Amino acid sequence: MNPKSELSGVSPEQKSTLMACLKDGGSIIRRAYGRAHDIRKKSPVSLVTETDMAADRAIRRRVLKAFPDHGIMTEEQAAVESRSPYRWIIDPLDGTTNFAHKIPFFAVSIGLEYQGDIVLGGIYNPILNELFFAEKGKGAFLNGKRIRVSKTGSIIDSLLVTGFPYDRQKKARFYLRFVRAFMQRCRGVRRLGAASIDLAYVACGRFEAYWEFNLKPWDMAAGKLIVEEAGGRVTDFEGGPVNVDLPAQTLASNVKIHKKMLRIFLKYL
Repeated sequence: MNPKSELSGVSPEQKSTLMACLKDGGSIIRRAYGRAHDIRKKSPVSLVTETDMAADRAIRRRVLKAFPDHGIMTEEQAAVESRSPYRWIIDPLDGTTNFAHKIPFFAVSIGLEYQGDIVLGGIYNPILNELFFAEKGKGAFLNGKRIRVSKTGSIIDSLLVTGFPYDRQKKARFYLRFVRAFMQRCRGVRRLGAASIDLAYVACGRFEAYWEFNLKPWDMAAGKLIVEEAGGRVTDFEGGPVNVDLPAQTLASNVKIHKKMLRIFLKYL
């Protein structure tokens, strides 16, 4: 057995498997991009395609071949329960609506959890060929080059990004309350449609902060680690820790504007 990193409990084989899974899923997505798809609705605004399922099967197959005793949680299939301290948290295609509409903002997102702590994270956009990666305690990287969050210290000079949960048709006014509040105070607000990409872009300094309600574990497991390893901060809207299994509120930032954003949330929650 390959030795594990003392900092994270990660072995070289686990890192290589994560990278291979990102590339496996990415290859399937890249080949299918731009074609007609078999689209099924999980809800009025939540889509799944045959490509989501194909990428999911390929990733699960590689993980279970390398680590048959590990647990697996994916968006598209039932979880693989395990007594192992390791669990793979996988979104085989984050941003399916973008993918179905031929908008190149989507990704394969994979986090490896060890004893309840995310220790490896990878996010791969196969169209833009951008692979974000982090190992706990060892920094964050984009295509092998070290990345850091931005140094912007004021909200007025910040570019922010957000997303809208699947219950947005019922709670649109509530969610737009926060968009309006920040839109009046910042340089701009964007909505890309893929939580993993939003988090990765905070990590590399393209955005100063990202917020969203009601993310799923696979939406943020990898991205949370990548932001933190890039020097950023991830909390709920009151500044408390985020539980990856129950991320009701997620605010990821460059640290410098975090407290300022929290004060605004407290006014509107």
